[in-house]
Amino acid sequence: MSFVFPPAPQASLAVAGRTERFPVRRVFCVGRNYVAHAREMGNDPDREPPFFFTKPADAVVDTPCTVPYPSLTEDLHFEIELVIAIGKGGADIAPADVPAHIWGASVGIDLTRRDLQNLAKQTRRPWDWSKAFDQSAPIAPIVPVADVASLERGRIWLAVNGEVRQDADIADLIWPVSEHIATLSEAMTLAPGDIIMTGTPAGVGAVQSGDVMTGGVDGIAELQVTIGPRA
Repeated sequence: MSFVFPPAPQASLAVAGRTERFPVRRVFCVGRNYVAHAREMGNDPDREPPFFFTKPADAVVDTPCTVPYPSLTEDLHFEIELVIAIGKGGADIAPADVPAHIWGASVGIDLTRRDLQNLAKQTRRPWDWSKAFDQSAPIAPIVPVADVASLERGRIWLAVNGEVRQDADIADLIWPVSEHIATLSEAMTLAPGDIIMTGTPAGVGAVQSGDVMTGGVDGIAELQVTIGPRA
């Protein structure tokens, strides 16, 4: 097979303790998956089934890292999230069968241009400009599922310059991992290499150039991300 120009390199993430990397196919994100966060964003979490949006595969970046403050925004927000890495594809996966499709897990930050997201909501336009920009998904090395303490409970937290801003437990997910992945598989066939960012707890907020974010999910992974100068 030949191409009119060389294809882009395969997007990938580091794997904890290994030289092999995890190839990334797609990045799915679950919206409003913690009650307190849904309410702080002005929504009623009891009235909605899970919904999803996407980021491009090459939005992922290994941590620790420095991410430039992106263009087109004056309100860059952090959202700490449990990350699931799919290793076995499938469609219409039953919740009880989801664990067999999970290759590993990690923690990541869904960086969001909040002012652009708010404008998109007001004008009923897609969220792409607010969510799907370059380096908008910094993710810690993927941990093989056999080494993961739990996907049902564990503290999830994020601090900015040492001050804790988000602090919850993944047990607080409105739709736990097995349920929202099963729901996603009803809409499209999942494939090895798919990444799922499972939603963020309350406490999201803005960061500026020079800020250092640290965070993690207990028993899985931790990360560090510095916001660099404006792109």
